[in-house]
Amino acid sequence: MAKFLTEDDPPIIDVRAADAEMNAAIAHARDTLPTFWASYDAPKPTESGHCLKVRFARDGYVEHIWMADVEKLPDGRCSGRFGNEPDNLPGKNIFDQAEFEQADITDWMFMRNDKIVGMETIKPLFKSMPKEDADAMRARMEPPLH
Repeated sequence: MAKFLTEDDPPIIDVRAADAEMNAAIAHARDTLPTFWASYDAPKPTESGHCLKVRFARDGYVEHIWMADVEKLPDGRCSGRFGNEPDNLPGKNIFDQAEFEQADITDWMFMRNDKIVGMETIKPLFKSMPKEDADAMRARMEPPLH
């Protein structure tokens, strides 16, 4: 079972849709999504906590939210539980179940040997974090970092 994000996790960060580094990170995450699904379908004993970051759009507003307890549905869609409190999705709360299209997946992560695998969209944010926070996050990630 995946660990939900908590109050101790970083706050929601506003990133412009035209941010080239973030768009490149999303593209890389989408390109490497087969790595996530391979581990999800047949996790090694050292792999757990499979989560997906999903794009939710409404009324011109886009929010990317980590989803835990991910499941593949028979119709090709997916479902999961909000891993943090949605900022601008009325009626949706942390732990609520939601369905989504695979096309809306913008990142993925899981734990392997207590290290984070994936999580490409955090990497462009390192430069805007306090150095000690960025260094602590890098230390939690499985190398190589791109």
